[in-house]
Amino acid sequence: MDQERSMKFMQIAMTHLPEAKQMMEDKGVELSMEDIQPIVNILMNVMNDAYELGRSEASEEK
Repeated sequence: MDQERSMKFMQIAMTHLPEAKQMMEDKGVELSMEDIQPIVNILMNVMNDAYELGRSEASEEK
């Protein structure tokens, strides 16, 4: 994954992290930052896959 894109994705993930953490806590699941890191990594992979899909579809339309 491109380093600059990875940093942007991390910023996006971190802006939504408090909401996700609160949702989990509301369900009775307490999470530490260590617990959350693998979830953030999965989210970043999903964002990268979505980016690549959009990029691929955009190049097909040309």
